[in-house]
Amino acid sequence: MRHARPPGSTVRARGAAEVVRGFPWGPALAACLLAGALSGCGFHLAGSETLPAVLARPYLSEKDPYTDFSRELEHRLTASGAILEPIRAKSTATIEVTKDVVEQSTLSVSSRNIPTDYLLTYTVTFAVVGADAQLLKPQTITVSKDYSFLAQDLLAKEHEADILRQQMARDLVAIAMRRLTRLK
Repeated sequence: MRHARPPGSTVRARGAAEVVRGFPWGPALAACLLAGALSGCGFHLAGSETLPAVLARPYLSEKDPYTDFSRELEHRLTASGAILEPIRAKSTATIEVTKDVVEQSTLSVSSRNIPTDYLLTYTVTFAVVGADAQLLKPQTITVSKDYSFLAQDLLAKEHEADILRQQMARDLVAIAMRRLTRLK
């Protein structure tokens, strides 16, 4: 049932600023409460990890620096304050990415033997070596996602696979960064 409004009346939505002004103790206290609530639940901005001093100037040893994982790792390291060293001898530690592989396998096929579902698996292995010792033994991380495939939507499904691969790389880097921040 709809309620009729008198002719000439207007509907006005309350904006965020009006809600904060209506807060009984003022907008400053509202902002402090919001900040406290977010920090209390463990919320951190993406890329705001605090890296240990040993990773202040890391050298990245990668087989292919143009993979989704490699580019995302470089981005997240620099966003966290690391200065990537182009020369291994000048670095504080070396992050060695020994495996960076995306594999696609068929999950199911139609009655005409045409693939209808695929599984994307992204696997990365990395380790951290300091000046005189191994700081983090080789870590293998794998993420898998499946997606459906329709031959008539070929371009859209290829684009979907690209988006999934990029998201998987971001997920892998997030896991890797959590492990890197725990280094002593």
